[in-house]
Amino acid sequence: MSTHPLHTLHPRRFEANRFVYPVLSRRSGGISIGVNLNPDKVCNFDCIYCQVDRTSQSETRFTDLPQLLHELEDTLGLVTSGELYEAPQFATTPPQLRRLNDIAFSGDGEPTSHRNFDEVVAACAEVKRKLRLHDVKMVLITNASLLHRPHVARGLQTLDANQGEIWAKLEAGTEAYFHLVDRTPIPFRQILDNITIAAKIRPLVIQALFMRVAGEPPTSAELEAFCDRLNEIMAAGGKLTMVQVYTVARKPTESYVAPLSDTEVDAIRDLVIARTAIPAISYYGATS
Repeated sequence: MSTHPLHTLHPRRFEANRFVYPVLSRRSGGISIGVNLNPDKVCNFDCIYCQVDRTSQSETRFTDLPQLLHELEDTLGLVTSGELYEAPQFATTPPQLRRLNDIAFSGDGEPTSHRNFDEVVAACAEVKRKLRLHDVKMVLITNASLLHRPHVARGLQTLDANQGEIWAKLEAGTEAYFHLVDRTPIPFRQILDNITIAAKIRPLVIQALFMRVAGEPPTSAELEAFCDRLNEIMAAGGKLTMVQVYTVARKPTESYVAPLSDTEVDAIRDLVIARTAIPAISYYGATS
């Protein structure tokens, strides 16, 4: 049996699945059913801490919606029936975590880059309704770069109507640190504006991953600037319900990236609470 903590095992395949995978999620506090809309591993960010292996090509390059929906319905059935916990990967799941929390659009790239994002979200919502899983959330884990696009906005409206949550990535306070960590040509201002506009319509969760880069944690000035950006979003009318402060838990793309200690993660959490009054929660690295 593997000695890795369960939250470090995020299989991109379950049995014969190509697009849907079950995860024991630390942040969900239960089982999350991942929907991978980027099997081609294409992403508009190239984060230094990303755990997706882009050195090998995926067997599947295109999203087959009928197959995805079949896998989703089947995997949801495995969880609700309890059969999932007969699989070796999930056999040691603690009783309190043997609960279906959400369907999460995430995977090997930015899910909102899928050209039919709104149609996929609507079809998955229909599967949820068909199975009468009314209390199961639908979570979008996004870098917020494309929230301004009309078809993405339509998908967000479907999420709003189906117990949806948006977890928007924001892990920098300055343009320089943003580009250092996320390595994208997209301007930092576009991310901030997209989060603000989306958060004016519905409450958002902020996911903030901080790490050591070449041995150094983020500076105090960077963390203060991060809190400033959160305050600016709220001052503009954005609603932020939670900040998830976490660190590296799996092997990152770059070898010079390492997790923060538990104490360092807690210190950032405490700073966020003190400076913004937004509730915040810590999630620790596998090696801390």
